[in-house]
Amino acid sequence: MNLRTGLATALVVLLLAGLGYWWWRTHERVEEWIDLPRTGEAASNPLYVLKLALKKDGVKAVSRQRLQADQHPLGARDTVLLLRDPRQLSASDAKALLAWVHGGGHLIVRTPPLGELSAAASIPVLTELGVKFFPQRETDCVAMYVERQDSHVEFCRGRRFLLMERAAVPLRAWGAEDTGYVFARLPQGRGSVDVLADLDFAVNAAGQEHEEAIKDAPHIALLRQLLAPNYRAGTVHLIYAADVPSLWMTLLTRSWMAWGPMLLALLLWLWRRAQRFGPPLPSPASERRSLLEHVLASGEHAYRYGYGHLLHAAVRTAFLLRLRRRDPQAAALDGEPQAALLAERFKLTPAEIREALATPVARDHAAFRSRIATLIRLRNSL
Repeated sequence: MNLRTGLATALVVLLLAGLGYWWWRTHERVEEWIDLPRTGEAASNPLYVLKLALKKDGVKAVSRQRLQADQHPLGARDTVLLLRDPRQLSASDAKALLAWVHGGGHLIVRTPPLGELSAAASIPVLTELGVKFFPQRETDCVAMYVERQDSHVEFCRGRRFLLMERAAVPLRAWGAEDTGYVFARLPQGRGSVDVLADLDFAVNAAGQEHEEAIKDAPHIALLRQLLAPNYRAGTVHLIYAADVPSLWMTLLTRSWMAWGPMLLALLLWLWRRAQRFGPPLPSPASERRSLLEHVLASGEHAYRYGYGHLLHAAVRTAFLLRLRRRDPQAAALDGEPQAALLAERFKLTPAEIREALATPVARDHAAFRSRIATLIRLRNSL
């Protein structure tokens, strides 16, 4: 190793050592928690956190998208929380739920979301309970106070309701007859039905602004009061409707890594195959003469240079060929017998037939045109 190589090696070692010293002096290892996107049931079940909280508190809780009373029988002291729109309930499920409530069950149901709703619309369960709605009315927030907690508001996006005269006297109610109720506990036999303007405080995935709504202390207190009638006495059935995005929206938001390059490749291919941009080119000049014009010009040229007898011979040959196919007897004759037979058939004189079949004199334009016209007429008549 010579002196120059040794100095270069030492310089590189010093630079690496200095870089390492600077790195360790200016950087430190830290831990950072990153919330990953929810997957599985946690992403599709808006009542997933509530189910886990109930299980941790010693309550048997199950969740599913539909009631399915035939596959999941309801116990006498069970609780059913219907997060989905009550208008999606079938008439048979609504009848079965009310019969189950009369036996001691506890049903928690929300009102339909805000939007178009007729005052005379029949909604399963709620109509049978004597609940009616304002045709169009935005719900004002309701103040809620919990001990040792800041003031809170609820039911800001819910639909208030009224109770008809045939409705049962509520055990608990939140609201007024003139402004509408946001909560009412209606007794039904040995059970009860809780009607609420909304259940957004119970969800964990109802949008970015309500993603952690269930973790708030006022919401936990409200949920505990809702579940109080049959708490720990039976199973809590959490019925939700999974908001599954459409296939096209999923492809647009989560598959752009695949369709993006493919779209770019398609655009590049179209750009290569497309014509260059610029002023439009004029249309190519079309041929001045059609095929018929070429044939006519060729005939005029032949006639002009004294070949009229060839043109007449071609027309006569065409006539005789068709005559041989259509009338072999007349074609086999010759001379006067043929002229007499053709004259009788075409209602002409024998002299006209003989003249048409005879070769015209050169430069006799009238005779040429007359004989050609007669031959064409005879041929077309066959």
